[in-house]
Amino acid sequence: MTGTLNKIVFPTAGLGTRFLPATKASPKEMLTIVDKPLIQYGVEEALASGMDEIIMVTGRGKRAIEDHFDISAELEANLKAAGKDALYKEVSRVARMAEVVYVRQKQALGLGHAVACAEHWVGDEPFGVALADELIIAEIPAMQQLRQVHEQTGCSVIGLMQVPSHLVNRYGIVQAEQQANGLLQLKDMVEKPPIGEAPSDLAIIGRYIFTPRLFELLADTKPGKQGEIQLTDAVARLAQEEPVYGVLIDGKRFDAGNPLGFLMANAELGMLDPKIGADFATFLRRLL
Repeated sequence: MTGTLNKIVFPTAGLGTRFLPATKASPKEMLTIVDKPLIQYGVEEALASGMDEIIMVTGRGKRAIEDHFDISAELEANLKAAGKDALYKEVSRVARMAEVVYVRQKQALGLGHAVACAEHWVGDEPFGVALADELIIAEIPAMQQLRQVHEQTGCSVIGLMQVPSHLVNRYGIVQAEQQANGLLQLKDMVEKPPIGEAPSDLAIIGRYIFTPRLFELLADTKPGKQGEIQLTDAVARLAQEEPVYGVLIDGKRFDAGNPLGFLMANAELGMLDPKIGADFATFLRRLL
């Protein structure tokens, strides 16, 4: 394997069906948690983890993502002229925080297909993958937790969390073995197994680091459920060829791509916000 881990892929072409009708005309990645869209949280996590080459895999109706990370000269000029210096600095910071490449996924053929669309821009280097609607709040950024294991081993690493047994059919579930070095090596994985047939209670969450071998396996992966190319299928094959490790992420994870997780994330981060947190907490206590 060659190359330094600088690149990260954000698959953002999904239809956001779990959040309809809100996502009918607006990308789910632009749903706001307090005052920032989900995709910005993801990019900031990537930058804090040393991954500053951002590749967004987009689709129809996702133009708002590109606009968010673009320079808005008129808005910046208006804020500056109005003396709104704090807002001006924040808007300017967002537009200049990273260089972003946008790749089009022309058909919704699954997460594996979306990742494969980025191959040309990744090349023969290790790379990260992050799902922006999975918001993870952690003292050490989630991607950095994976990066530490990747730098130790040079291998692919996947973020994991424990889930109750009655929820295993909602996730990709792994079979893992504890190694002498204390790391979890993944032996197999299955996408959304029936309850009672899952190999463990360890679920894959939306943070990954891969060696470039994954692209070759994705190209040879046949469509699975609903005619989609499943990333999990390619990763399972990768684990048969070379070590793939799992990391139980230390942090709070919110599935903000559905209404309940979205509201929970807003409640959690709203109370932590230095400007509105105290007033919001008071409101919630009165409400309850």
